[in-house]
Amino acid sequence: MSTDLMEAPAQAAAPTAEPNAAPATYNTADAMNSVNEFLTFRLGNEEYGIDILRVQEIRSFEQPTRIANAPRFVLGVTNLRGVIVPIIDMRLRFNLDSVETDDATVTIVLALGKHVVGMVVDGVSDVITLSKEQKRPAPEFSSAVDAEHIHAIGSVDDRMLILVDIVKLMCSADMGLQH
Repeated sequence: MSTDLMEAPAQAAAPTAEPNAAPATYNTADAMNSVNEFLTFRLGNEEYGIDILRVQEIRSFEQPTRIANAPRFVLGVTNLRGVIVPIIDMRLRFNLDSVETDDATVTIVLALGKHVVGMVVDGVSDVITLSKEQKRPAPEFSSAVDAEHIHAIGSVDDRMLILVDIVKLMCSADMGLQH
């Protein structure tokens, strides 16, 4: 039986498109330069951050229903209060080694315009606020995450965070979602 770990305070229980719809002219440079709150999560030894306004809720991991011929990183779908939600394994999406799920494994449910998507991560760390001075442009190099899906590298004390543009990532051509 699933228990909600966290519900975003301003979100309704049922998924809605409007509050989380992306601005018509989403600009990565603007996002990097403004003060933003990020939900941080872990995949292996790396820590990532996504815009907290895209997070609908965080749930304990439940095995989804597998879908035939789905990409390897799509674990399947789950029914979330009447909405069928695709579940993405972020380790597989980023071409990392897969690991067994444990009590720390969670599904972050995202509201991306008209789409609701779940992403499985190793664990959630916290919500942090980063100022413009705490963000640096992502370096151009080959990594597990395509550079076009990273909008900055964040620095908090001795922590380095990979700040993922979750809208671009989840709505990329290989994901099959259209924004």
